[in-house]
Amino acid sequence: MKITLLLCGKTSEPWITTGMEIYSKRIKNYISFETIVLTDLKNAAKMPFNEIKSREGEQILNELSPSDYAILLDEHGNTFSSVAFSNELQKIMNSGRKRVVFIIGGPYGFSPEVYKRADFRISLSPMTFSHQIVRVIFLEQLYRSFTILNNEPYHHE
Repeated sequence: MKITLLLCGKTSEPWITTGMEIYSKRIKNYISFETIVLTDLKNAAKMPFNEIKSREGEQILNELSPSDYAILLDEHGNTFSSVAFSNELQKIMNSGRKRVVFIIGGPYGFSPEVYKRADFRISLSPMTFSHQIVRVIFLEQLYRSFTILNNEPYHHE
């Protein structure tokens, strides 16, 4: 089993990159993990939002194989407590899929084609976070899930 974090575009903030590196390294102690950063679109500033979503959607779909379990981080997705998310993650890992792909889209969200392909959607909060900062927040929650599943003292109830 492998977990992939698929991201639309690079981050411009060094502290976000540092946070991502910290939690990615910790996650790798539990499972095979990789981050894939899709290439920034050229001339995106001149494109309508729907075209940006469409082009990012094509990039996302090109990275997915039919056997992947694709999970969108989406403000309209299911919300979980940390413990409930760890239980959901365990169910997904027990499903026999070879790869689970968590997808963080660009600032304008996902194309209809990506929504159609998704197997599941999760929301980290009713609040909206930037597509940049959510990277660190999600990785911390993924790490927290593994500590919960392994009965380690990181998470406090």
